[in-house]
Amino acid sequence: MNEKPGILFLCTGNSCRSQMAEGLCRELLGDRFRAFSAGIEKHGLNPRAVKVMGETGIDISGHSSKTVDELEERSFQYVVTVCDSANETCPYFPAEIKVIHRGFIDPPSATAGMDSEEDILAVYRQVRDEIRSFMKSLPETLGLSG
Repeated sequence: MNEKPGILFLCTGNSCRSQMAEGLCRELLGDRFRAFSAGIEKHGLNPRAVKVMGETGIDISGHSSKTVDELEERSFQYVVTVCDSANETCPYFPAEIKVIHRGFIDPPSATAGMDSEEDILAVYRQVRDEIRSFMKSLPETLGLSG
């Protein structure tokens, strides 16, 4: 029996976008992939990311912010960088690991200076929904059929 391939979602701080991607991948593609997330640095789990994911029934509150070096599981075949900074500073991965980039805006940066919590959450929801759409095309993006 073949083990499902592992996929790592990599972001700068592993606080928001990569965490949402891991949760969405587990929910939408858990039958096809083992999903992980990590950051170049560790910034802590973003409570607004937890909130907007919870609105869709996906609980990421048990996730923790971690760096690639702190991952217990390291057997992944794919790495997806979800922010431009992580793409630019992506650590070296062996050639057999396919690395792709799909950048999403950084909700904390995009909402800096906003006062309305509802306006702030709207940005987080937009990014969550963009990541969800990306997940639907991920197998094809990775060159996997079916």
